[in-house]
Amino acid sequence: MAFIETPNDPELFEANRAPAGHVPNFVHAFAARPAVYEAWKQLNGAIKESMDLRRYELATLAAATALKSSYCSLAHGQVLADKFYTAEEVVALVDEPPNDPVDRAVMAFARKVALAADTVTQADVDELRTLGLSDADVLDVVLAAAARSFFSKTLDATGTQPDSAFNGLPDTLRAALTVGRPIYSG
Repeated sequence: MAFIETPNDPELFEANRAPAGHVPNFVHAFAARPAVYEAWKQLNGAIKESMDLRRYELATLAAATALKSSYCSLAHGQVLADKFYTAEEVVALVDEPPNDPVDRAVMAFARKVALAADTVTQADVDELRTLGLSDADVLDVVLAAAARSFFSKTLDATGTQPDSAFNGLPDTLRAALTVGRPIYSG
């Protein structure tokens, strides 16, 4: 499941059991550093709280696919498919920019933040402003993409594979969102 061995922490695992009943593999990855995981949950919650959920998920999916993080792409693609789009529309988001100019710009900006934040320019921010985003909205996209970089890179660097529960996604959605490590099969 991962490259590193982590402690068995029944209290941590029980407290972070997924609604479907399983303990996500990423929780196991953080078992040696539960304080870091709790800080992550607090940070990510604060970021999500300030954003429209659909925009957060689009920015997160863009960052996750750019980083080739299957785990995060599957998780956030599933949220988009469950709450905002059809599975086919989410599949298209992986390779094709969305039709909506704001969504397209947000996703492109989130990808740029995740892959090459040092190349972000004033023009990139101004483009988002011309589309109606405030400076706080731009910061929200930056925070979502930067936080996703931390989480995705932590999971991938530890060899943490996406939960086998993702095998229940429709085939085309699962295939499109598996952009890096394969889904855990054990």
